[in-house]
Amino acid sequence: MNTIEKFNNNVMHTYGRYDLVLDKGNGRDATAEDNKQYIDFGSGIGTNSLGYCDSDWVEAVCNQAKSIQHTSNYYYTKIQAEFSEKLCQSTGYDKVFFGNSGAEANECAIKIARKYSFDKYGENRNTIITLVNSFHGRTLCTLSATGQDSFHQYFFPFVGGFVHTPANDIEALKSVVDDSVCAIMVEFVQGEGGVVKLDEEFVKAVRSICDEKDILMIADEVQTGIGRTGKLLAAEHFGVKADITTLAKGLAGGVPIGACLAVEKCSSVLTPGTHGSTFGGNPLACAGGNVVMTKVCAEGFLDEVSKKSEYIFSKLKNIKGVESVSGLGLMIGITLTEKKAADVVKAALDKGLLLLTAKEKVRLLPPLTITYEEIDKGIGILSELLA
Repeated sequence: MNTIEKFNNNVMHTYGRYDLVLDKGNGRDATAEDNKQYIDFGSGIGTNSLGYCDSDWVEAVCNQAKSIQHTSNYYYTKIQAEFSEKLCQSTGYDKVFFGNSGAEANECAIKIARKYSFDKYGENRNTIITLVNSFHGRTLCTLSATGQDSFHQYFFPFVGGFVHTPANDIEALKSVVDDSVCAIMVEFVQGEGGVVKLDEEFVKAVRSICDEKDILMIADEVQTGIGRTGKLLAAEHFGVKADITTLAKGLAGGVPIGACLAVEKCSSVLTPGTHGSTFGGNPLACAGGNVVMTKVCAEGFLDEVSKKSEYIFSKLKNIKGVESVSGLGLMIGITLTEKKAADVVKAALDKGLLLLTAKEKVRLLPPLTITYEEIDKGIGILSELLA
């Protein structure tokens, strides 16, 4: 029995998988079970931020595994103390809660927002406004927060207390802000929603409303955070700072992690017994995250991400079959003139290129360490497919 047969016989079919068994990786290249190589423009959906098996990352995670791989959060670990300090100091937040995924980070943010308002204003101030086309996770609560009707099926009843309003429409947002609202939650670039960047004017208006009414602004930076857009946090592009920022995907370079960062006014809302996570702050994840943060925050690294972004955008706009390009940094959506994105992504596998989709678009989330030579190679394949 081959790998795919064995897999399908035992694993729930919750994903539309391609007939490809990835066996190992190095840099930006993945190698399949049959030894065919693929240049990766998806980085595990934005997770392998340093590519595959970065030598410093491997050394840190392996050394940590040899030291201590896990201990409950009843105790302290040196690696979590070091990582949390580096993360808070680099982002300018007061404290962090660690979980295992973006959905967990967003659940934490939702709980902080609701308890912050409960503590100050009582139990009836609990509505959270999110944006149409948003995506915040697949738990029942984060599905409810997600502003896409296609996700609101099967799992009834969904969690109440969420209102969805169109992105970049400030008047529509104002119309749903009432005395029941405790938070407004946004993605600065809607990833799963089609790689759609918010308008700076809209984002600043959200920040202003939150300041005026003591509403917490939550930034879901699960996909945009830790260098993906050419800034450590995408919020920097918009000139705002959210009260709560959530991170996951690229933060630990491929090890499961989630992080919920909070400013001082709401960083002590969650008290012992009100929240927790068995694996949150796991030493292996913190070791990987330490390396990612060190490299991403190194002088010149983010400038290079921005330069690579400009290079890719300029190359894509000149390709026949490309209607438009959206996104920010190395988070890129490509609208095609004729071909279907899903067909292009599947065809790219035969040519040795890993791509993603986001709604009707081809989506690129290459490792932050991708080289110009690798960019040329991958875009050459894409250009050939579109022609």
